[in-house]
Amino acid sequence: MKALSNTFSGTAIAALLLSAALPASAQITGDTVKLGFLTDITGTYADNDGQGGVEAIKMAIEDFGGSINGKKVELLYADHLNKVDVAVAKAHEWFDREGLDMLIGGANSSVGLALSKLSADKKKPFIAVTAATPRLTNEECTPYTIAYAYDTVSVSRGTASAIVDEGGDTWFFITADYAFGTSLQEEATKVLEAHGGKVVGSARHPVGASPDFSSLVLQAAASKAKILALATSGSDLLNVIKTANQFGVNKTMKLAAILTHITEINSIGLEQAQGMYLTDGWYWDQNEASRAWSKRFFEKMKRMPTAMQAADYSAALTYLKAVKAIDSDDGDKVMAQLKSTTISDMLTQHGVIRPDGRMVYDMYLRQVKTPAESKYPWDYYKTLKTIPGDEAYTRKSETKCVLWK
Repeated sequence: MKALSNTFSGTAIAALLLSAALPASAQITGDTVKLGFLTDITGTYADNDGQGGVEAIKMAIEDFGGSINGKKVELLYADHLNKVDVAVAKAHEWFDREGLDMLIGGANSSVGLALSKLSADKKKPFIAVTAATPRLTNEECTPYTIAYAYDTVSVSRGTASAIVDEGGDTWFFITADYAFGTSLQEEATKVLEAHGGKVVGSARHPVGASPDFSSLVLQAAASKAKILALATSGSDLLNVIKTANQFGVNKTMKLAAILTHITEINSIGLEQAQGMYLTDGWYWDQNEASRAWSKRFFEKMKRMPTAMQAADYSAALTYLKAVKAIDSDDGDKVMAQLKSTTISDMLTQHGVIRPDGRMVYDMYLRQVKTPAESKYPWDYYKTLKTIPGDEAYTRKSETKCVLWK
C-alpha cells in the first residue's frame, strides 16, 4: 500500500505540473468575447469612420476566425451621434448588461475622453481609434486606454512644419469648437512658432451645425495671412474648402487641411484639393498588403478605406490576438499582453504600445496630387516623407502621463 501511495503521489504531482504549464481553459468568462464599437455613423464624420469602420472590424473578426478557444467573438456597435451623454449611456449598458470585454471608440475626441474614464472605472480595455486628442495618453492617461492611429501631435508635426518650411509663416485658423479642434490648433501653433511663424487670427465653429462658413472664410481673407489652416474635419472641412473656392480665397491663401481623409478628398475632388499637405499613418495604395486589404474593403463599401477604418481593423485584430495568446479576457492581463507585443498586420509591421497607451508607428507626410498626376481611381496622394514614430508623437520628456514618467 505504501508503494502504491508513492506511485499515486508521483503521478498526481506530474499531472499538476502539466496542468500548470497549460493555459486555463476557463479564463475567458462567459460564452462569448464581446467587442463594442461606438462611432459617428450618421453625422459629420460618418464617411471617415462610420459604417465603414463597422465593416472593417467585422473583417478583423472574420480574418481571426470568429472565435477564441470555442468562444464566439461578437461585435456590438452603435452611433454615438457625436454626443458624450449618448456614448456614455450606451457604453454603460454594454458593460453592465451585455458583459462587454473591450470598447473601441472612433471619430470624436470629447467622446473618447469620456469613454476612456468609464472604461478605466470598469477596468476594461478602451482603444480610441482616431479620437485625436493627445490628452488620452498625456494628462488624462489611464492603465486601460490605448490611442490607436494618429493624434493631433503627430499630424501637426508633419504637416505644419512642411508648410512653414515652404514659406507659409502666417496662419489664420478655422477650428472645430471641441477637444479635437482645440488640440489640433494648439499643436500646429507650437510647430508654427518653433519654425518662426505666427498665428494672426482664428475663428471657431460648432461641429456639424454651421453649413454656411462664408463669414469665417471672409474673416480669414481679411487677415492677410498666407495660410488658411483648417483645424476641422468631415463635412465641416468640405464646406470650408468649398466656400473658400467659391469666394476665390484659395487664390490668395494656401489652404492647409492639417488632418484630412481620403473620403474627403474624393468628395471634393482633386481640382479643389490639389496641393494640400496632410500627415497620416496609412494609405490604401501604400504597399501590396494595404492594396489587397483595401480591395476586399472596396467590395463591401464601394469606396476605398480611410486610415481610421484601417486602424479599426488593426485595433480589433490586435486585441483578439492578445486574448488568444493568454487565453483570458481579464482587462489587466490583456493590457499587459498588448503592451508587450509588436503589432504586425496590414496597418504596420512594427507598432508598439507605450506605457502611456500611445500606439507608436511611422507616419507619412503626403501631398494631394493634381488631376494630371492621378493615374487611376482613388490615386490621390504622393508620399513626400516618412516620419519615424519616435519623432512623430509626444516624447517622454514632454509627457504629463504618470504611467510613463
